[in-house]
Amino acid sequence: MCERARLLRCVVGPDGVVVPDIEGRLPGRGLWLTPRRDIVERALQKRLFARAARRPVVTPPELADRIESLLARRCSDLLGLARRAGHAVAGFERVGEAVRRGSAGLLLEALDGAEGGRRKLAVLGRGLPSVRALTAAELGAAFGRERVVHAAVGGALALRLLADLARLAGMRQAAEVDCATGIVPAGPATEDGGSKAHD
Repeated sequence: MCERARLLRCVVGPDGVVVPDIEGRLPGRGLWLTPRRDIVERALQKRLFARAARRPVVTPPELADRIESLLARRCSDLLGLARRAGHAVAGFERVGEAVRRGSAGLLLEALDGAEGGRRKLAVLGRGLPSVRALTAAELGAAFGRERVVHAAVGGALALRLLADLARLAGMRQAAEVDCATGIVPAGPATEDGGSKAHD
């Protein structure tokens, strides 16, 4: 069992279809699992959603892709909110300045960004959590640009964003989360393919 913030909630809709509930607000009994692509796919193969729901359910074969897409959109939306509140900056120089000033609480690196800049910021921002889970285009969308490779977030939204980015990282193979603050991505699966809880 894990904290709910580190898990992924799904519910069974009125039509019997399993629906990802990324924000945890949909009505119904929660079907909880560790947000990792391999676990979602194993739950689909072994029909664990039906067993947990205690009734027949319809599980879309593209459920893992849908979850990844919804998590990426949520992370981009949160990052955009942080930017509008003045708590997020983009670009190598501005991120470096935020780290030196102590206003950065989270570093974001594009999945498809160059290794050199990432190493330089990792040295500069030692002790800060850093995440590679969004592409340059996804980071750019949050800042109203075509591409962003480096970003930093401060304020209260940094912890919320880190939790969601850690969930997204479990759904993307190349993603990495380095949590210097003790917040870590969801851990290993339980024997039945995920952690379970209900509302």
